[in-house]
Amino acid sequence: MRFFKETQRFDQWWLHLLNLIVLGISVFSTYKAFATKNLDTPERNILILTFITVLIVLGVVYSIRLTTQIDEKGIHFRFFPFQINYKVILWTDMDKCYTKTYSPIKEFGGWGYRGIGRKKKAYNIRGNKGIQIALKTGNMLLIGTQRPKEAQQTINRYLKEDERI
Repeated sequence: MRFFKETQRFDQWWLHLLNLIVLGISVFSTYKAFATKNLDTPERNILILTFITVLIVLGVVYSIRLTTQIDEKGIHFRFFPFQINYKVILWTDMDKCYTKTYSPIKEFGGWGYRGIGRKKKAYNIRGNKGIQIALKTGNMLLIGTQRPKEAQQTINRYLKEDERI
């Protein structure tokens, strides 16, 4: 395989259920606030502000995407909307690169962008499989994947080509 591309989103069933419950409570509370005859109550304003905040947070959660591409140049990844442009890790900057099974909670404290300011970072959306990259600087990076076999095939192709140079 010459090229690998994968896009992941937060689309787990339990997350949809949780978001639906939160949105339902927020919609019901806001509706009740508008249905009352006293229009200037501070509670009503707080509920409206809470409803708007819930909508914004849900909009951000559902816009999050982790896109990974592997090609002859290296590994490109973007954690949108927090990263607008792709970050690229060149094959020449890597000491090791392989797929692995890991424990998201034990190793990184959960999913998302983890390890800010540390030597060991992770970008993951779901599951427990990822592309482990050991950089020549000593830093470690893990990028989650739902297709580890395909990713490993592409990694093997380019790592072998680099060894021939």
